[in-house]
Amino acid sequence: MEIMTEQQDYLSRVGTLIRDARQHRGLTQTELADVLGTSQSAVNRIEKGQQNLTLEMLARIGEAVDSEIVAVGGSAGPSHLRVQGETRLSGSIDVKSSKNAGVALLCASLLNEGTTVLRKVARIEEVNRLLEVLGSIGVKTRWLNDAGDLELVVPASLDLAAMDADAARRTRSIIMFLGPLMHRVDTFELPYAGGCDLGTRTVEPHMTALRPFGLKVVATEGSYHATSGGGQAPERPIVLTERGDTVTENALLAAARYDGVTVIRNASPNYMVQDLCFFLEKLGVRIEGIGTTTLRVTGRSRINTDVDYAPSEDPIEAMSLIAAAIVTRSSITVRRVPIEFMEIELALLEEMGFVYERGAEYPAENGQTRLVDITTHPSQLRAPIDKIHPMPFPGLNIDNLPFFAVIAAMADGQTLLHDWVYENRAIYLTELNKLGARVKLLDPHRVLVEGPTHWSGTELVCPPALRPAVVILIAMLAAKGTSVLRSVYVINRGYEDLAERLNALGAQIETFRDI
Repeated sequence: MEIMTEQQDYLSRVGTLIRDARQHRGLTQTELADVLGTSQSAVNRIEKGQQNLTLEMLARIGEAVDSEIVAVGGSAGPSHLRVQGETRLSGSIDVKSSKNAGVALLCASLLNEGTTVLRKVARIEEVNRLLEVLGSIGVKTRWLNDAGDLELVVPASLDLAAMDADAARRTRSIIMFLGPLMHRVDTFELPYAGGCDLGTRTVEPHMTALRPFGLKVVATEGSYHATSGGGQAPERPIVLTERGDTVTENALLAAARYDGVTVIRNASPNYMVQDLCFFLEKLGVRIEGIGTTTLRVTGRSRINTDVDYAPSEDPIEAMSLIAAAIVTRSSITVRRVPIEFMEIELALLEEMGFVYERGAEYPAENGQTRLVDITTHPSQLRAPIDKIHPMPFPGLNIDNLPFFAVIAAMADGQTLLHDWVYENRAIYLTELNKLGARVKLLDPHRVLVEGPTHWSGTELVCPPALRPAVVILIAMLAAKGTSVLRSVYVINRGYEDLAERLNALGAQIETFRDI
């Protein structure tokens, strides 16, 4: 009877993971059933933990929802983390290069007929998927050394028909191929994950940016069908309807190969956009207004330049490491923090009572971004007077908001977090309750966090959203006893060797597999 209960509990946890991953990919139960060749009722039973699953079915579901639920063949299965809690961290750690800048620069390499070398690229799963796509269409890619230096050589003619559709569907960044490819071919297709409605919603802001160049895109089941306008010139400034990062990047990528002047208004000035601008300047594109919401781009009809560029450090990883220090009440030095993109977060933390030291500024390897070293100290926190909410840069970064949930759980009083950008992401923050927090979901966008928290260890399945997953790992570092975080592929998509690097600071995190 006890064995049966354990099996039911395991099936229930797997079912919850499948449901969350499906919803994160924007699929209905019916759409997932169609991919799997089964019925909606069967998917419903699976998600309720009411149906036994073969390894083959788990692998098929994992591929459909882009979650490492289980892997078969060359892999030993999904990886999990076992965390010994009540950790005190110490020592120093360098912030790695920006994930979001790295993927944008990989897409931008398609503009260049010369050799592109990118320095210290984060070896994360998102980058791996893009490299698989680029390799499949004929781009020669190779890692030059263990430091993460990457060389890309784009052929004169791309074999888009040979594109690795499975890899393309596993990275949202594939949409940033629209801007570069429209200058190279008249018609092309890009695979994407999700149903037709999701595809239409996803592509529409990008069409606002790219339609003035003559690009037409139709979202059908599983693919974007794109037709270029043969170098049509924007007749007036492009006004973006949303100040999105990837939307701005796509507009920049299109403008870079347009032989004329393009003005982009309501542009995102965020960190990855600035890195892309600096890279395009090295390709000979002239850009005025970097760091502002109005960009004036003078492009080149042909780009053939051997370029060497180092993207700057990742402010979201910097926030992750600072949050880990705060929650574990540790003193560590986080080096190479891109301070321009962390100032609001640090000012808010100071308001909450965070004590830290900030070193002198020095330049990143791109010669533009300002870096500092930050040393944290154990701090007695209090809840802020006002709610915490993200804003476009230079406001608090949307990807840094989830870290304030685990920080607020350490503070005296109640903190309201308002995640107005993402539908339902706030829901994942309630998983902290299983570790002892008091997080109340007010609606799909708002949570109320009451602290302080006495963390206690437990076993959880990783939510399908990257930042909430890392937030749970951080809480486990502080929790009494042993915790287990299962199926951590989503963390590996955005962080390189995070567990090992935390272990170098004194954490006790073991990576293991079931199968």
